[in-house]
Amino acid sequence: MIEGVVNAAYEPIVTLRIQGPSGQEREIEAVIDTGFTGFLTMPPALAADLGLRYRGRGWATLADGGEVPFDVYDVTVLWDGRPIRVEADAADTTPLVGMRLLDTHDLYIQVQNGGRVVIQARH
Repeated sequence: MIEGVVNAAYEPIVTLRIQGPSGQEREIEAVIDTGFTGFLTMPPALAADLGLRYRGRGWATLADGGEVPFDVYDVTVLWDGRPIRVEADAADTTPLVGMRLLDTHDLYIQVQNGGRVVIQARH
């Protein structure tokens, strides 16, 4: 089980430990974004600091219909007690947890400042 909290801006936040290919680790706070269909986003500087392996380029469609490119990297995330390798989209925003990372899990959010966030594997 992964637990987090709803912040004052009403964003559901979880803390994740991520790892680069040489074993270097960082802890990040990420917002759960049910409108994001990918795995994870992270700042490009963090991807560089961890020496992540570049996978290629992706494109995001913005609300106004415009498209922006982004780099995609491989990263290992400690997820529900076990390391898994996922794709991370590099974006100059707050890190986001997307729906593909939440796959096969249940999400509970107590929507209030300081509310509880729980991500639990479905068995």
